[in-house]
Amino acid sequence: MSSGDYIKVNSLKPDFQNVNLKVKIVSIGSPRSIFSRKGRREHLFAEAFVGDETGSVLLTLWDDQIGKFKAGDVIEIRNGYTTLYKGSLRLNPGKNGVIRKIEDEAIEANIRNNLSERTHIHIPWKSREVMPFKRRKRR
Repeated sequence: MSSGDYIKVNSLKPDFQNVNLKVKIVSIGSPRSIFSRKGRREHLFAEAFVGDETGSVLLTLWDDQIGKFKAGDVIEIRNGYTTLYKGSLRLNPGKNGVIRKIEDEAIEANIRNNLSERTHIHIPWKSREVMPFKRRKRR
């Protein structure tokens, strides 16, 4: 995906990288705190429900991103990625991602097609039963 391409929410799948899209914020949940594994620093995060005309998904906002936006804002996300959290699809801006408010777009969110409500099953490659090939034993 080139840096200028925008995708629609309904085409998001788990483990997408370099995601660029424009969405409208439907709502933002209350901030919660979490401690990082590295350095044990406290971080705030909040889940924003965002969407476009094709669907909607939960977006994770971190620390200073939380206060920058409100419900009704149209935002552009560049270089984001998707993950699964307890089987639920999440959109993340990431450390290298950019979120900014844009004024020139009128987007309506399709909340009936909520991708985060669907349960996705993530099959880890580490499991012996699902490996697509057999490893040879070293001698």
